[in-house]
Amino acid sequence: MVAVAVVWRWLYNPQYGLINWALESIGIAGHNWLGDVNLAMPSLIIMAAWKNFGYNMVIFLAGLQGIPSHLYEAAEIDGAGKMASFLHITLPLLKPTIFFVTIITTIGYFQFFAEPYIMTDGGPLNRTVSVVLLMYRQGFKYFNMGYASAIAYVLFFIIALFSLVQFRFSKEGFEY
Repeated sequence: MVAVAVVWRWLYNPQYGLINWALESIGIAGHNWLGDVNLAMPSLIIMAAWKNFGYNMVIFLAGLQGIPSHLYEAAEIDGAGKMASFLHITLPLLKPTIFFVTIITTIGYFQFFAEPYIMTDGGPLNRTVSVVLLMYRQGFKYFNMGYASAIAYVLFFIIALFSLVQFRFSKEGFEY
């Protein structure tokens, strides 16, 4: 995570960053991606989405490889097209994978710490302070351990609530 954050901090550099260089080469003015109040959080979100994309794709590929090919062959014999096969075979059989990726990704984003800490330290104007960064600051910077513990408990209950809601929406079970 630290290496990714350092590389993306370099990419977002307002003077020497690769992103501003590419924009300026096509005639668009560069930006201070991490120093602008309106661009700092979207820049971190783009970096986080890029970071998790490969991991999630590996999980989806594993899910796709677990779908038996005879189901697609039977659908083709029955005259189903690509869209019908996707809607009636692929998507229902990927429900467990989608469920897993949704839960893991959401929990990961609730625990978003290293990237904002390294890239912006919560700035500009505390616009990129995540829950875990706030908890870290309260506990280890300001020594408000009780407040930091309360934040940790609230974060735990939010993650647990989200997970329970996801389990409720998937209570009809998974098809195999």
